[in-house]
Amino acid sequence: MYTASSSVSAPPRPLHRTLPAGSGPYLAPAPAQGAVRPRRWVGSTVQPPSGRIDLSGPQGAQLRKAIASVHRICPEFNPVQVLRRSGRSVLIVGTTGRTTAVAKCLLDHSSAWVERFRHEIGAYRAFVRNRPPVRVPRLIAADPDNCTLVIERMPGRAAALARHPVEAPPRADVRAALGAIARLNAWRPPAGTFDAPLDYGTRVARYHELGLFTDRDRDDLQKLLHGLAHAGGRQGMGQFCHGDALLSNMLLSPTGPVLVDWEHAGWYLPGYDLATLWAVLGDAPLARRQISQLAQQAGPASRDAFLVNLMIVLTREIRTYETAVQRTIKEAPPAGSVPVPAGSVSPGEEQRLLLRRLHDDCAMARRAVRAAVGTR
Repeated sequence: MYTASSSVSAPPRPLHRTLPAGSGPYLAPAPAQGAVRPRRWVGSTVQPPSGRIDLSGPQGAQLRKAIASVHRICPEFNPVQVLRRSGRSVLIVGTTGRTTAVAKCLLDHSSAWVERFRHEIGAYRAFVRNRPPVRVPRLIAADPDNCTLVIERMPGRAAALARHPVEAPPRADVRAALGAIARLNAWRPPAGTFDAPLDYGTRVARYHELGLFTDRDRDDLQKLLHGLAHAGGRQGMGQFCHGDALLSNMLLSPTGPVLVDWEHAGWYLPGYDLATLWAVLGDAPLARRQISQLAQQAGPASRDAFLVNLMIVLTREIRTYETAVQRTIKEAPPAGSVPVPAGSVSPGEEQRLLLRRLHDDCAMARRAVRAAVGTR
């Protein structure tokens, strides 16, 4: 939430990758290979927010409207800088007395985005009454009708500046992120505080109708879901999750990780947050192996839930970036009109490389699902 959004950032990758034993979603019986020192990614420290409060032109009018909606619920808010702006929302850094705050205002008021924004407001309100076992920004003011949220700005550096980090993050950062996720997943908020944002059966059927799942994918996932429904009851298999546990949604500070962007928080099958993190760490095989071990340490039911989550998360990512690639191709200037520096790749090529990796990961997850079905 605090870091600028990036389209896709991915280094050139070979057509076929050789992964260390056990780095896939389904742990191989072979012993793990020796540890490899991870690489640090570019931009491991948070840069000062870019952008200024420019109220001129059509975008300025839109910004004035957003600031007015903030002042209605928080009159003492003094806007300082635009932290991030997209077609969907705008983040404004400001002060409220001696507190530094972040105001988030929705610009796209379509029903899907409004519902998601109100869900995030509901999460922050729930955290006022029931504090989670991880650090979260303090709620200052909120208006679900106008989709405006003001929260405390937390100190710390972003664990990643992009959804898919270019290089493997430091092991200490991965360890901190996994520790925060484990504490959150073990939390049991009072009944009725949060709902279940994802209907697994409906999502599987929808992806099948769209051609993203084959007939066998659908049948295999339905078999795993059927088994999970009888593995321990609704309460036994439910797990509270952040719902979008990306490194870019975590701030690392000396006092511990801070989780932001709670638009998808709620009850999922176990391992949803781990599956999300696994999906975006394509250049960190050691971290992936650790995630797979954590996801499956509770037994076959935990493994099956992780694999179902992984198939859904990877397919969602593929769908998202296929759309991004098509849009990039449509909007790209004529070939040769924009020079590309030597040794670098164009944004469109970065997206295609990432999409190819996601397809490879999904094929690997598909094989793991079939293996899991075969053991039932």
